[in-house]
Amino acid sequence: MARFALTLEFDGAPFMGLQRQAHGRTVQQAVEEAVFAVTAEEVRLHVAGRTDAGVHALAMRAHVDVEKPFAPFRLMEAINAKLRPDPVAVIACEEKPEDWHARFSCLGRSYLYRIANRRAPLALGKGRMWHLAPPLDADAMHRAAQALVGRHDFTTFRSAHCQSASPVKTLDRLDVRREGEEILIEAAARSFLHHQVRSMVGCIALVGMGRWKEEDIAAALAARDRQRLGLNAPPHGLYFVKADYPDDDAT
Repeated sequence: MARFALTLEFDGAPFMGLQRQAHGRTVQQAVEEAVFAVTAEEVRLHVAGRTDAGVHALAMRAHVDVEKPFAPFRLMEAINAKLRPDPVAVIACEEKPEDWHARFSCLGRSYLYRIANRRAPLALGKGRMWHLAPPLDADAMHRAAQALVGRHDFTTFRSAHCQSASPVKTLDRLDVRREGEEILIEAAARSFLHHQVRSMVGCIALVGMGRWKEEDIAAALAARDRQRLGLNAPPHGLYFVKADYPDDDAT
């Protein structure tokens, strides 16, 4: 039995999320079916983090255990051939020790949220960015976001359906910057609550629009009350960017 670490890139638009569900096709289902088509083995895909319907990934780390011998490159090529036409690709594959785990060995996770800030509707970016026409103050958004950095009770920014045992998380970084007509929000932490990034982005956007003051972010956090959430950003602007592991330079 060999353990293969897979790095996945996917467009989340046509899927009901990453994890298998009874009511629709998911990324996990697509990859597991592709592996079965290659190996004739029923495998379980373990992933670094879950993503909701519509959320994308630039480099989601995952692993599968396969009994038949494969060179990593050949396995990657074969899985990609079977994944078509699903918008999922294995962009890296390597063999790992049996105690390496895509989820439990992960030291940190990074996300990117993209906002298109322009009057014109999106043609090429539709479904891949959140379109906000009102002018956004990126500097004010960044200043307000710093109130969320550190170890806090993130109940206000946590989905009612979150299964985490505790609402307390340590947010390592939450940076906001403008690049032309695009606002980029980068978040990094060891782990996140369900909807945490989207909830933080939604409230930060309210600051950018002038509907919230900068100090309202800190007040919402201190309230520890989901009813104090101002706005939950849509999923299609969110990207899983990277998972970090000890002694691992893989993207």
